[in-house]
Amino acid sequence: MAKIVLNNKKIERIKEICASFGNSHGEIINILHKVQGEFGYLPMEVQELISEQLRMPVAKIYGIVSFYSFFSMKPKGEHPINVCLGTACYVRGSEKVLDEFKRQLGIEIGEMTPDGKFSINCLRCVGACGLAPVALVGDKVYGRVTPEQVKDIIAEYKN
Repeated sequence: MAKIVLNNKKIERIKEICASFGNSHGEIINILHKVQGEFGYLPMEVQELISEQLRMPVAKIYGIVSFYSFFSMKPKGEHPINVCLGTACYVRGSEKVLDEFKRQLGIEIGEMTPDGKFSINCLRCVGACGLAPVALVGDKVYGRVTPEQVKDIIAEYKN
């Protein structure tokens, strides 16, 4: 992945966020959550700056970012799509739903559309097994999704 350059405004904002949590190691999850909320993702350059501010090894921060599925090192689309591939969703056809999202948007898992509107990812379980198969667009949950509904779901966010 190409190296990004953080401008002074972003650098200062990340420093402010770290300081607002006392530059504390114990607040690393909160710091990462807040920084990702502001910038959309956590590329290595951001992790390195957080590492400096907290005087914490960047490898430890990378370990946290790569372990928790909530965190992303790649930019997400304006409308991130997540399809559950947990057992209940999978046996009820979520793989076909995922394939239809990929086909309709012309992207693969982990990618973003060229216009930046959509990205696709998959999750293991969203805790809505009774609604399987489940897809999320941002925070909105769609239950009992069929491949035929995918086009209409995407259309809701096109404008």
